[in-house]
Amino acid sequence: MTAGNILALYLIVFFIYVAWESLLTVLNMRHVRRNAGGVPDFFRRHIDPDTYGRSVDYTLTKGNFGLFASLYSSALLLLFILSGFFGQLDGLVSSGGFGSYTHGVIFIYSLSLIVSVLNLPFGLYSTFVIEERFGFNKMSFGLWVKDQIKGLILSLLLMTPLLYGLFWFMDASGPLWWVYAFLFVSFFQLLLMYIYPAWIAPWFNKFSPLDEGQLREAIETLARRLEFKTAGIFLMDGSRRSAHGNAYFTGFGKNKRIVLFDTLINNLKDEQTVAVLAHEIGHQKKNHIKKSLAFSMLITLAGFWILSVLLDYQPLFLAFGFEQTSYHGALIIFSFVSAPVTYFLSPFFSLLSRKHEYEADRYAVDAVGGYQPLSEALLSLSKKSLSNLTPHPWYSFFHYSHPTLHERISAMKRYAEAG
Repeated sequence: MTAGNILALYLIVFFIYVAWESLLTVLNMRHVRRNAGGVPDFFRRHIDPDTYGRSVDYTLTKGNFGLFASLYSSALLLLFILSGFFGQLDGLVSSGGFGSYTHGVIFIYSLSLIVSVLNLPFGLYSTFVIEERFGFNKMSFGLWVKDQIKGLILSLLLMTPLLYGLFWFMDASGPLWWVYAFLFVSFFQLLLMYIYPAWIAPWFNKFSPLDEGQLREAIETLARRLEFKTAGIFLMDGSRRSAHGNAYFTGFGKNKRIVLFDTLINNLKDEQTVAVLAHEIGHQKKNHIKKSLAFSMLITLAGFWILSVLLDYQPLFLAFGFEQTSYHGALIIFSFVSAPVTYFLSPFFSLLSRKHEYEADRYAVDAVGGYQPLSEALLSLSKKSLSNLTPHPWYSFFHYSHPTLHERISAMKRYAEAG
């Protein structure tokens, strides 16, 4: 194929992607508006009309903003491609006379910085206007700036060796470079997972052991009963940034931790918090983390193979503004341009994720002896976070990694009653 044909084919897929994503967002907002007249019957005993009205307003506000931000990002990418910006920036960096590896690293960092700056107003508006308006943002502007600086430093510390190593494998390991590069990236990913709890997460949040008391005792009793080993139970100061609550496990092996947001334990009863943790333990016991990681690695391996096939295909580089083939150009084309293609595969990944959520819910029901504690926790968290209770089925099919709240509670109730 010629460069012109490749670009034309990409533009067709790109506009289908933008149109479909915009349609899903519009359908979702229309669906929410149609159900805005009153609390749905399923939630009437748990959600008051005022809270439901605020959740509708929050969903529509985020939907409108998300639609605009998505169209902006799409237009920006289209401008980069059609103007030949990638090639122009590449030429500018090449004038510095750097070696090929350093050239590639500087190019990727420069492009990432430009994109980040151009998208900066959207992050600010989302945090300090939308989240502020609905009472979720607890972060000062100074803290936000510190987070950006820390994120930038962390990216430089982690991405620099990763990129240099990746370029070396692409250059020096022969026809099977994509296999060696995959192994290198996979090792790097596992290493980050291991060191994240103790070395990376504390850069942004304060973690302290959960105080002795009824909740800690209940969690430790659950962990012993389920034969779940952990390096500790930690409380995270999530309330410094947001009113949203969460709980998660992080790390693996001896470095595995239970982390509770302080906002979570402030909003839930002890038995509800224990049920949420039982759900997370279910993910571990059902090997969902390992399965998801293995699946992710298979996708990464396939991606590297495709990259190896296209690495020396000059018409592809010409189609997106590069004058010649390069390792960094291949990475940028693959990462920026593959999004419209991978987007239509996302529902299949979400189906697997939702299957895992149902399995973890059933595990939690068995672990705590009923579905009420977890369902009450989910209802409480949904109420506090003003979640969308009536998403359009197509929108949730494409975007939701979890079943809807109605689907989860109904499934748990059926399972408990059948058992």
